[in-house]
Amino acid sequence: MPSSLTLRAGVVSLVLLAAFLGVWHVAVSGSGPAAKMDPEYAKLMGATATQGKSAMPGPADVGAKLWQQLKDPFYDRGTNDKGIGIQLAYSIARVGLGYLLAVAVAIPVGFLIGMSPLMSRALDPFIQVLKPISPLAWMPLALYTIRDSSVSAVFVIFICSLWPMLINTAFGVSSVRREWLNVAKTLEMSPARTAWRVILPAAAPTILTGMRISIGIAWLVIVAAEMLVGGTGIGYFVWNEWNNLSITNVITAILLIGLVGMALDQLMARLQRLVSYAD
Repeated sequence: MPSSLTLRAGVVSLVLLAAFLGVWHVAVSGSGPAAKMDPEYAKLMGATATQGKSAMPGPADVGAKLWQQLKDPFYDRGTNDKGIGIQLAYSIARVGLGYLLAVAVAIPVGFLIGMSPLMSRALDPFIQVLKPISPLAWMPLALYTIRDSSVSAVFVIFICSLWPMLINTAFGVSSVRREWLNVAKTLEMSPARTAWRVILPAAAPTILTGMRISIGIAWLVIVAAEMLVGGTGIGYFVWNEWNNLSITNVITAILLIGLVGMALDQLMARLQRLVSYAD
């Protein structure tokens, strides 16, 4: 039965994709609303402002450009001319570093908050004040103090990844069944051993949920951060191609951003399933 559901879902997905591509093709082919463009705007976009001609590329144009980029993704011809693979690699590296730093801080502090009502109440005001602040609001301060755009981007990823992991870890730890903790006390287990052998396995699904949320937020934020700091990365690539009025490259970059984000989410989902258990 599950395999049948998966097959049917796949068929529906393909039908929806074909419908989307068809609507997109019609919209840019000359009969859709995208073709009705102001001549001055068409001139700005580098398109021919004639009847039946749209500045927006169609799916065939995007597919051809994507294939061209994937054939040679790691070329390096200078500061503003690097392959899409290099740009993605820089972004993934920044996300990975900031994310791992957040893991190193959020999980121990989350355990502390979850295991200690005193620390939970003491730290809660700070968390409630800092959590709603947009990660990009930290960028000017980071650039001023760190004076390095790449490190500043990593710091922003660290900030945005911290809170979902911290809150989910604290919730998971505080929600561990009291009976299990009582058994650990009966066996005279030390607090460190109790945390490792009892609390961590029980809270692992909730912790992984926070980690999964954080990786999605981190990948979302890095694009905006790189647009601000420039240099390298997929966010800078999108902004640079927009400045060059290369809408086809912008769309291919958006597509790749979505695919990488999906891959990161599926990786965390797989890890989450590995630590999940049935009650």
